[in-house]
Amino acid sequence: MSWQLQEAKQRFSEVIRRAEADGPQVVTRHGHEVVVVITAEEYRRLKAGRPDFKAFLMAAPEPDDLDIQRETAPARVVELPDISEPAEP
Repeated sequence: MSWQLQEAKQRFSEVIRRAEADGPQVVTRHGHEVVVVITAEEYRRLKAGRPDFKAFLMAAPEPDDLDIQRETAPARVVELPDISEPAEP
């Protein structure tokens, strides 16, 4: 169900009851969805199994373990148009 912010503020207990009974409750402000009220159980289910950002970075391989090679050929030459004059149609 969708609630306008002012109504959700006035009927917050009902918003919570509906989230428990019927599922996620969307709250809008000026016609735009701004938040979704979900149960703590649903929140934990959605968050489970996802490492936090620090854990994600710590799981990355060490730079010395990476096999990074650079191309030894010279870079290609690219002709750029002269932008000081208008392009021909």
